[in-house]
Amino acid sequence: MTPPVAFREARRDEVPAVLALLRDDPLGRGRESGDLAPYLAAFDAIQAETANRLIVGLSGHEIVACYQLTCISGLSLTAARRAQIEGVRVRPDLRGQGIGAALIRDAETRARAAACTLLQFTTNRSRSDAHRFYDRLGFTASHIGYKKSL
Repeated sequence: MTPPVAFREARRDEVPAVLALLRDDPLGRGRESGDLAPYLAAFDAIQAETANRLIVGLSGHEIVACYQLTCISGLSLTAARRAQIEGVRVRPDLRGQGIGAALIRDAETRARAAACTLLQFTTNRSRSDAHRFYDRLGFTASHIGYKKSL
């Protein structure tokens, strides 16, 4: 049975719990730091940007999921406003119980409320389980993404 999960904007004191979710996979273990200071600074920056939010999913009082949603105004696609989703995580022992689908529904609801007409994200090529999940939810792998460290 899927535990009930409520989604809301994260609080600063919840950054360590979000960081724990980000670290709790093979990719995150290798790229996330143990120093909390840059994450708190990033949270403060997110809060200062009106179109950028960190969202947590709670089961009871426990954070079991998270994502970041950033709305971007643009000129292409008839001046479409896009919602970029990042850092999607569900606690590993709760995967496969509908929490991820609820998380995406929450992101879609927030994106529509912000007048976005497109929800987009990037995902690491190695995350084949995630790819199947996104395919099931109706997303299309329509583009090739590139990144460059600065």
